[in-house]
Amino acid sequence: MEQKQFETLIKSLCEKENLPQVLDALKACEDKDIAEAAESLTGQFQLAEIEGERRIYHVSMQENDEGEEQEYAEWIMNDGDDVIKFVAWFFFDMFEIKQKDIYQTAGRTYQQPKRK
Repeated sequence: MEQKQFETLIKSLCEKENLPQVLDALKACEDKDIAEAAESLTGQFQLAEIEGERRIYHVSMQENDEGEEQEYAEWIMNDGDDVIKFVAWFFFDMFEIKQKDIYQTAGRTYQQPKRK
């Protein structure tokens, strides 16, 4: 995918309202690698209310040190957050593109998450 096409894709994804819409758009992407990566994530997201926030988690099975399958949940974003968070997570997790680069492509400012 050429840089111009990639920029157009990122900007169009950021116009979506929520994670399911972004995931559907990624599945429909002309780039086969992106579409397959999005398809592989189907059914792996869960919404949980924690500390008064509706959080969206990516839930997957991974092998632990003992070789046993274990459920792993990664907090992606809160319900209602700007979808750029999911777009940046997707391209980092699937293609190792830095989140900062995705934000720049979308014309947004990336802020490093604060450590607690």
